[in-house]
Amino acid sequence: MSYFTWDSSLETGIEAIDVQHRQIVDYINRLHDAIAENDRASVREVLDQVVDYTLTHFAFEEQMIARAGYRHLASHTEVHRVFAERVRQYQARMEQGEDVSKKLLSDLRIWLTNHIKNEDRDYSAVVKAHLQSGEDQGWLSRTLGRMFPR
Repeated sequence: MSYFTWDSSLETGIEAIDVQHRQIVDYINRLHDAIAENDRASVREVLDQVVDYTLTHFAFEEQMIARAGYRHLASHTEVHRVFAERVRQYQARMEQGEDVSKKLLSDLRIWLTNHIKNEDRDYSAVVKAHLQSGEDQGWLSRTLGRMFPR
């Protein structure tokens, strides 16, 4: 399986979200490397990192779309919840010694691509308009600093 390459078709037009999505792609590529090296300890470590980062991203994204008044917030949040549960099941299977790493890698790539191109694109116009309105002056930078400290 080749690397997951970021391209413009994955952009939402919301810089904070696109930066986070690129970071998730980077974690997926690290997982690819760990699998290629057949290093189970590294696979688990990178998997934990991608899960932690992705859950933080979900929380940030959900706050952002809620503040923007996105009408499909509940269904978007449910999509996140279902995906997070599926990844937790992969983690549990790995802890029991099952090698699900290649299937997990494939699922992460497919899910992220489809999610960005469909669900995330659906909210992008609403969020961009909200951010440009200036109603939440400072919220974005404060929240980014709190959730994604440098």
